[in-house]
Amino acid sequence: MQTRTRSTTLSSSHSDDGSSRRAPTDSSVVIRSPRIGDGAAMWQIAVDSQVLDANSSYAYLLWCRDFGSTSVVAEIDGDIAGFVTGYLRPEAPEVVFVWQVAVNHAFRGRGVGVAMLDHLVNAAAEQGISTLETTVSPDNEASVAMFASLARRRGAEMSRESLFAPEDFPDGHEPEDLYRISPLQHSGDHITEDHR
Repeated sequence: MQTRTRSTTLSSSHSDDGSSRRAPTDSSVVIRSPRIGDGAAMWQIAVDSQVLDANSSYAYLLWCRDFGSTSVVAEIDGDIAGFVTGYLRPEAPEVVFVWQVAVNHAFRGRGVGVAMLDHLVNAAAEQGISTLETTVSPDNEASVAMFASLARRRGAEMSRESLFAPEDFPDGHEPEDLYRISPLQHSGDHITEDHR
């Protein structure tokens, strides 16, 4: 799956929790596939989030090299503002699994997370990928809202089921619920407002 570079202006957009919010009209965001040189910034954003499981810096470099076609970064004025890491499931190549969505604190509330997800889903839909999967811990209401908003904007169904229980993890990790959004459809360059 290839993701195309696209520059978009976020004027009336969604916050990273999926709610509508006004964003500065002069914010030019370039959404593109990650390069190896982006790995350090991606790792730092994950660490700074204090919410994500931060993988090793090496893992982010490998992600940029090996899964760049199913991942994106958002760049604002030359800075990496956020990233989405994903991969195609080997046993189900019609499914793109979204591993992490992260936005640098300085760029939150400007719709960057939503724009990255929409870009990734458009690229996936163009390649015939029909389903997005992700896992979210039950207490992460902001992520659930963001993915629910994505499903609503695209007229897709979102389902939830338990995937990993706390006892599956060796380190006291929260449980992870599996969310599945399908069917994925290309929305064009227009991102519709999600009115609640």
